[in-house]
Amino acid sequence: MAQRPLPDRVAALAALDDPTRRAVFDLVSRATTAVGRDAAAQALGVSRRIAALHLDRLADQGLLLVEYRRPAGRSGPGAGRPAKLYRRSADEVSVSVPERHYDLVGGLLAAAVAESIDTGAPVEQVLHRTAYDAGKTIGAASENLFEALQDAGYEPRPEDPGSAAVVLGNCPFHRLAQQYTALVCGVNLQLLRGVADGAGDSSDRVELDPGPGRCCVRLRP
Repeated sequence: MAQRPLPDRVAALAALDDPTRRAVFDLVSRATTAVGRDAAAQALGVSRRIAALHLDRLADQGLLLVEYRRPAGRSGPGAGRPAKLYRRSADEVSVSVPERHYDLVGGLLAAAVAESIDTGAPVEQVLHRTAYDAGKTIGAASENLFEALQDAGYEPRPEDPGSAAVVLGNCPFHRLAQQYTALVCGVNLQLLRGVADGAGDSSDRVELDPGPGRCCVRLRP
């Protein structure tokens, strides 16, 4: 689930709102080799300064990678400065509202199926163990259980004012949970039990308790 902080992801996607900048990004994305400022300016019919401005803005947001290379056939002291070239970054940037993490549940399912094929173990058993282990890693990386749940997109809140029971206002796997409820809720339960143990809390607090407008899991007192 590790990814760039939400403000950074929003800023990166906002950088593509400018039509010229989006055209620059599309040009570099389609290119089979790294693109220089002169080539971008010529292809898009803009000045070299404008092309450089947009290329550097995209690089600053992590959408493009920068490399330096001398033109082919030039070397030695008289060859001049290496050209600044750009290519698309392989990193993914996504923002969803409400927060969703379909990549996490997809990775868990793929890992469980692969292990089941290799070992012959029941896929559901492997999936639940894999989800618990992943949750434990997430919980261990946080200061406490509440913070871990917030970072994972569950939107935790007290069930009632002053209550130790916690409900989760958001399911990061909502669309899949609507289609494959028993499967995804089972994964969610084991994942959150792992998060609780990893954060130093008790996984015994984590239980299935589906309800409208929230996650299928809650934390009892």
